Amino acid sequence: MVNGEIYTNDLKCIQDTVIPNWWRRSGHSVHVEDVRDILEFHPDILVIGKGEPGFMATSPTLREVLEKHSIELIEEKTSKAIQIFNQLLQEGKRVAAGFHVAC
Repeated sequence: MVNGEIYTNDLKCIQDTVIPNWWRRSGHSVHVEDVRDILEFHPDILVIGKGEPGFMATSPTLREVLEKHSIELIEEKTSKAIQIFNQLLQEGKRVAAGFHVAC
């Protein structure tokens, strides 16, 4: 639930803006083109919710791009990732996230 609205499909958040129905080119892998809008925002931190089983992962190329742009990557199971994202947002950090909620 975000801002009182329930989401049942994957989503992205850029600060307090929700982008619903996040589809990736390759199901359980996050690539650069899957988060291009997030990269254009230039966050300090990107939080990835990997689903509750923790199967989703960032591609090596995306990790390289994040490192090159000094964007910290946090990958956790979705429930923990949501907590981390909310905490960072409350602390005033420049943060974005992608949450895999479908599994």
